[in-house]
Amino acid sequence: MLDYITSYLRSDTTPGQAGNILWAVVYIFLIFAGLSVAVIAMNWLERKILAHMQVRLGPMRVGPHGLLQPIADALKLLIKEDIMPAEADKFVFWMAPLVVVMTAFTVFVVVPFGATHAVTDMNIGILFMVGVSSLSVLGIVMAGWASNSHYPLIGALRSSAQMVSYEIAMGLAVVSAILMTSLNSAGTGTLSMIGIVQAQQAQHVWFVFKFFPLGMIAFFIFAIAMVAETNRAPFDLPEAESELTAGFHTEYSGFRWSLFFLAEYSAMIAVSSIAVTLWLGGWLRPFSNSLTGDTWEMVFSLIPGLSFLAFAAMCFLGVFRMPKHRAFRMQTMGLAGFGVLLGGIGLLLFVPPVRYRVQDIFWFSAKVAISMYMYIWYRGTFPRYRFDQLMKVGWKVLLPLGIGVLVLTAGVGVL
Repeated sequence: MLDYITSYLRSDTTPGQAGNILWAVVYIFLIFAGLSVAVIAMNWLERKILAHMQVRLGPMRVGPHGLLQPIADALKLLIKEDIMPAEADKFVFWMAPLVVVMTAFTVFVVVPFGATHAVTDMNIGILFMVGVSSLSVLGIVMAGWASNSHYPLIGALRSSAQMVSYEIAMGLAVVSAILMTSLNSAGTGTLSMIGIVQAQQAQHVWFVFKFFPLGMIAFFIFAIAMVAETNRAPFDLPEAESELTAGFHTEYSGFRWSLFFLAEYSAMIAVSSIAVTLWLGGWLRPFSNSLTGDTWEMVFSLIPGLSFLAFAAMCFLGVFRMPKHRAFRMQTMGLAGFGVLLGGIGLLLFVPPVRYRVQDIFWFSAKVAISMYMYIWYRGTFPRYRFDQLMKVGWKVLLPLGIGVLVLTAGVGVL
């Protein structure tokens, strides 16, 4: 039994490929827990970053710098009265948020956080991800129809039209990236998520820079489409408060509403993971082909630990800047405790076995974090599109652009 547990740690495959059910289950639980923590962190970061963009403070009262505000919000939603409209289809109304959440979480079965850090590696991994992620529109349509109300129904129809439209351009951009994987001696491409990253490593270039500017244009198309796919500003027409109150989930409250909230942020992380894997080298560190050798490997392996120590130092700087008043005593102690936690994680990342095992996860997560920051930046910068403008961009701009990039990528690849 002990050998069964430790054998995977010495392997160079994913738990699914190795047939190790125990570690596959462990990875599933780790992904579920990590996503939940990431959603909590994203909630707090979005409110704080938008506040600073608008010269405000954001959450400050609940915990040091409002760090406990997401937990307070979660508790409020859990104990809030859960109301269901009298004329609603109860079964469909109950199933809709579950469908949306399940599709958002299922995508992560094939997300490669590292060369061996994935639940499994399918030979149709990217097809699986795109296919499963597109099923979330079914849950949204179910939520709008089951509510038996005009506003949720209109919001659901808007959302379905929006998601179907932008999935076409997104698919064309994905196919362009897949074509780039076929540029090898065998002339065969791959749909494996791990294989796509390994193709970028073998070709010594991230696909965002491949066939410049074709790779960058394909990435640009996908970046716009993934914002529309996740119903985020400036493409949040299904939830336009001024027109449809809260859109497809107007009639939802309490825990069921929180499931839609969880699914939205999980879907944002999922599509960001696809973008990072296809175009930004996945878990590969920056300059992995140009800055090589044991010295550079050592330098880059220290960056994860140094990053957490830097975050800890920022916390301690906030402690020293905190007003010296008894009303701020708990705030000061909480921020100092958070700094100690981050510092402890940073020191742990300097231990050689840990350092070399998790650095690929760090680089993958750092790239996804940049993509998530861009979501917040878009929300604080761009005004909301009208629905006709939204559909015009999808059908008259991104679709022809995607077809053009696909044809040119194929042509350049053949030449």
